[in-house]
Amino acid sequence: MAITGRFVLLALVGVVPLLLFPRPAVLILLAGLLAALLTLDLLLAGSPRQAILARNIPATVRLGETVTVGLTLTNTSSRTLRVLVREAWQPSAGALQPRVRMRVGGGQRGRAVLLLQPLRRGDLHIASSTLRSFGPLGLAARQYTLPSPGLLRVLPPFHARKHLASKLRQLRELDGRAAVQLRGEGTEFDSLRDYVRGDDVRSIDWRATARRQAVVVRTWRPERDRRVLLVLDTSRTSAARVADEPRLDTGMEAALLLAALAERGGDRVDFLAFDRRVRALAGSAARGNLLRALVEAMAPLEPELIEFDWAQLPAQVRSVTPHRALVVLLTSLDTGAPEEGLLPMVAQLSRKHLVLVAAVRDPLLAQLRPQRETTGDVYRAAAAERALLERESLIGQLRRLGAEVVDAEPDLLPPRLADCYIRLKAAGRL
Repeated sequence: MAITGRFVLLALVGVVPLLLFPRPAVLILLAGLLAALLTLDLLLAGSPRQAILARNIPATVRLGETVTVGLTLTNTSSRTLRVLVREAWQPSAGALQPRVRMRVGGGQRGRAVLLLQPLRRGDLHIASSTLRSFGPLGLAARQYTLPSPGLLRVLPPFHARKHLASKLRQLRELDGRAAVQLRGEGTEFDSLRDYVRGDDVRSIDWRATARRQAVVVRTWRPERDRRVLLVLDTSRTSAARVADEPRLDTGMEAALLLAALAERGGDRVDFLAFDRRVRALAGSAARGNLLRALVEAMAPLEPELIEFDWAQLPAQVRSVTPHRALVVLLTSLDTGAPEEGLLPMVAQLSRKHLVLVAAVRDPLLAQLRPQRETTGDVYRAAAAERALLERESLIGQLRRLGAEVVDAEPDLLPPRLADCYIRLKAAGRL
């Protein structure tokens, strides 16, 4: 049972005659009258236990978008239900109006709409709804919590999609829309054409030249149907917030842009989320469904407060692809002692694969470096300088091991990673 503000207001009005006639009989009379009205209102209120609530929730929604949840209330009793429905969504669901009022006649159905604007990625659960049925006087209500589980999956927003069109134009130019002459391992033969001054003499096709009695050269194009493996670090370092966004979410944005670009470029893309065990696995076995498979796999991922097991990663890579591939490791470059984990792993993978390490750099470091106004500023600038120097040293070691490194701020990481992929493809290194 619950009382309303109307009942409280009625009780306050009843204080006036009590002040005018401060007698026990008046108090008893007023209390009895209020109790009678309250009881009558409760008896006339419809039973919320005889209501059936159905909820229509879309399967998925992108972070930042608004989703409509439909509520259908079926009244199986003969009395009219004047109901206040409160949905028990978690705060991160962003319910714009969590309470909905409905009036449903006996044996009828009522419908209402609830708007959600999720504030975070992942699975949002709802376990129950609370129905509060009011009497015709509006003094009291009968309350019942109805079990009604539901699930809404919030997908990554993929803000980096805005870069996809420009990167695809560069890829199409590379893939034959513009003249691209490359030679060496990792390229495919494209066509023959007449020799032009400045062409590499090593690309001359002597048999075709003898047949046509004119100098002919071969043109090459980047290989297609190569393997690209995206490895997303979900260990404790992925929980750190850089520019008000977790490293994990920035890595997802970069992975989605690169996956879309590589698939359009004719390459096979696989995705692996890993820390000490596999958290998610997806790939482009079904053409045209890669992005959907990736966002579905990424949506429930959360940072795990454990260390990354670098020793297991080469075996995980082999289990996904036994062939040579571009292994893109989306991780952090400030993981403690890299010589005990990251560097040996990169050295091992580089023997067979092309390794690309992509990391998020905190823009605050660059902002702190030039500040020298106070003693505190000097200490912070020194710490930032040391962190950047250690980072540059680690990047140099990774490059000496044969790995490519993309180290950029959160908003720049996705496009720069895509540029690196295009550059490697143009050079025939994939």
